[in-house]
Amino acid sequence: MSAIIVLLADETQQETLVNFVTQHENVLSHYRLIGVDNLAGSLKQKTWLNVETVLPLQQGGDIVIASKIITGEEIVAVIYWVDPIKTTLYELPLLTLFRVCNLHNIPIATNTGTAEAIIVQLRRTRSAYLIFNPVSGVGNANQDLLLIRQLLEPYFHLKVYLTTPETDPTELAREALEQQVDLVIASGGDGTVSAVAGAVINTNIPLGIIPRGTANAFSVALGIPTNTQGACEVIIAGLIRTIDAAYCNGLPMILLAGIGFEAETVSKADRDAKKRWGPLAYIMAGWQQLNEQTDFETEIEINGEMSQFEAAAITVANVAPATSVLAQGLGQVIPDDGLLEVLMYTSPVDKMQALAGMVRLLGAGLLKTELQRDNMIGFRTQSIKITTNPPQKVVLDGEIIGTTPIEVKCVSRGLKILSPAFSSFPPIEEIATLNEVEMDEYREQIN
Repeated sequence: MSAIIVLLADETQQETLVNFVTQHENVLSHYRLIGVDNLAGSLKQKTWLNVETVLPLQQGGDIVIASKIITGEEIVAVIYWVDPIKTTLYELPLLTLFRVCNLHNIPIATNTGTAEAIIVQLRRTRSAYLIFNPVSGVGNANQDLLLIRQLLEPYFHLKVYLTTPETDPTELAREALEQQVDLVIASGGDGTVSAVAGAVINTNIPLGIIPRGTANAFSVALGIPTNTQGACEVIIAGLIRTIDAAYCNGLPMILLAGIGFEAETVSKADRDAKKRWGPLAYIMAGWQQLNEQTDFETEIEINGEMSQFEAAAITVANVAPATSVLAQGLGQVIPDDGLLEVLMYTSPVDKMQALAGMVRLLGAGLLKTELQRDNMIGFRTQSIKITTNPPQKVVLDGEIIGTTPIEVKCVSRGLKILSPAFSSFPPIEEIATLNEVEMDEYREQIN
């Protein structure tokens, strides 16, 4: 069970306390909060925090809180906003709480200065494990790491581990979980992020992302800034969203698996080309691949049912930005619907036809509208098996992993991400608890 913070205020100070809690919602959301009825009601109107209630202080609420401290419940702080004019230290509720907190070494704050000091300390006690890939991207890795430390260390107890050719990001992430950290942060390209995410799937440990790769498709899809300072600010804000993940041939998949055209394109865009040209390297490689791509026999299996097609490109997407052109066609790729989005394409007649088709797909992705084409088959499924003849290369989250066949399974809402995406909406897991008025407000936001 989470550690507890007690929130109390004299009648004249309740608005001040509500404003303080709203300001520091990102920190307080990681704790179990206890307060009196009227405070809980006020906070529910302004935040998504859940506050457990106790009796009013004059009716014994102070004794209830004191008993929790005495019996060893993990209370890390008491914030009690006191009216500096009307309340004295000899008031019984305040005196009771002061005495018990002093006996049990619990910090107690009665004004803005002392409450802010508690918040600063709470931030620094949260542990974060940064997995940093120094060869990702085209910038100066040492400068990037220095900036990350400067931005995050005031808010977290930060441990930094660098990936090497001998040190797999997944193993580093597993070591972090063994140390029971509060947060795992991946800094690198989509491959690094995918490897780290694979270790935290279904662990309830949130993943922070500082994108430093060539495409940074996962970050773009979730609205995470692709600059270091912006990404760190998202992590500090602490907004957690729960999305789907997947496994492809037992390997973690957060973005998509590509067969045929996309895999061959990634294969042609080597690291030197990406360092020199950035995302343009993929476009150049794709234009070259159009001359060479041919259809191949494809057999898919869904829930025991078999179907056969001719295809030149297949994508199986969990999350994809609009710029992942071949993942578009069914409208918006939904990151938390518990389904994979499968798109299959046959070869176009010539390059200009292919280019026109890709432009239309890009437009569909940007506008989040469904696009139907004669040479496209699209559907959603929870799992799929794909076999091709001859075997085709497979790219998984930006990395070539071998050749077909593949089996992909969705892990519904298996990954917690620190993300600004949908920040005006309530967390998904709380939607079911909304009352009728709140649900109407939520519908207005998403329409």
